Amino acid sequence: MYKKQFEIIVKAAKAAGEVVIKYYNDKYAVEIKEDDSPVTSADLASDKIIQQILHKAYPHYPILSEETTDSESRLSSEYVFIVDPLDGTKEFIDRTGEFAINIALVVNGEVVVGVIYAPIRDELYYALKGEGAYLIKAGEKSKLQVSDKTTDLIALVSRNHLRQEEVDFLKANEAKIKQTAVIGASLKGCLIAQGEADIFYRYGPGTKEWDTAPQDLIVSEAGGLFLTPTGEKFTYNKKDVVNRSGYIIVNRKENIWL
Repeated sequence: MYKKQFEIIVKAAKAAGEVVIKYYNDKYAVEIKEDDSPVTSADLASDKIIQQILHKAYPHYPILSEETTDSESRLSSEYVFIVDPLDGTKEFIDRTGEFAINIALVVNGEVVVGVIYAPIRDELYYALKGEGAYLIKAGEKSKLQVSDKTTDLIALVSRNHLRQEEVDFLKANEAKIKQTAVIGASLKGCLIAQGEADIFYRYGPGTKEWDTAPQDLIVSEAGGLFLTPTGEKFTYNKKDVVNRSGYIIVNRKENIWL
């Protein structure tokens, strides 16, 4: 189910990746948006190609994108694409390579297809509802599965958005944590989905639906949990797209320390 939409999403993500890489290896303009976050010409070019591909294939599906003016007409639509054309703009500018293209298909508030493409790494993470989560790298496909650890955990922290309350939280639970690792953008969920890390706690506002939607499905289909800090599942295509309280990603329910 949703295989055709998945194929179009992958086509759009890879085309956007090619565009982003060209900018990454050349000069690009940087502007500051009203929310004080940066946007580059790479973000906008990526958004343009994604919109073109998705709209051509599915002209009646609204697109909720970070770089496009929102239309509340999407709220009455059963199907919605949610897009971050360059997740990790700060990482892109800092040239860490830790950025990705995020695209999800949401049906009646639930993510049914999630794709995260990291072009520098040429890693395509994806999931279809009820069909598992996978990674395609160097032409090889592997199934994703979270770890089963409840001790000696690897905790992820954000490269550019670490809050003091997150530092305090990790310190309070340091007996269960073996090490912390720094990673940017939606790659956090990908690493946890493939068992390379175990937990990530993000408190407070700052992320939006396009940051979390594809991660949510990929983590869930890999056997993990993607929740609000109060332990609830997310719904998508809401009027308010801000994740007001943040989100948590854990490999096992035993690692929910709320």
